[in-house]
Amino acid sequence: MEQAQDHFAEYGQGAQGYAKRFGAGYADTGVWRVHWCRLTAIASEAGSSVFLQGTGSTRSRALYAIANSFVCKGDNGRWQTNYSNILGSLAAGGISNLYYPRQDRNGLGLTFENAGLGLAATSVSNLFQEFVIRKLTPKAKNGAGGP
Repeated sequence: MEQAQDHFAEYGQGAQGYAKRFGAGYADTGVWRVHWCRLTAIASEAGSSVFLQGTGSTRSRALYAIANSFVCKGDNGRWQTNYSNILGSLAAGGISNLYYPRQDRNGLGLTFENAGLGLAATSVSNLFQEFVIRKLTPKAKNGAGGP
């Protein structure tokens, strides 16, 4: 979509422009956020695993999966803010100001836009795990309780 709309025009068009957009998008949702999430999970003693609900209504399971982007079980077994995911998304959003074209860097705007996309991506991933992966791994244990 960014290529078709010439978003981040400084990247240009063609294969080279597409590669730059792809690389920036990959860095936003992949490398930086994943590594930052692992570091902050260790520092905050928060579990980064997604506990599947596995049972209940479709609505309750969907809300549970989305909520896991914002709350998680800590090492102490209690539900707490998912600092690793939230801070990881914010860090990735902030770092993205380093590699987006200068004219498209708008500081906090780009940071929060990319952080929001990162949190949304985690929610979609959690939904995928709750509804699709669960069918592929029927013997997996469910998480205990909801958030």
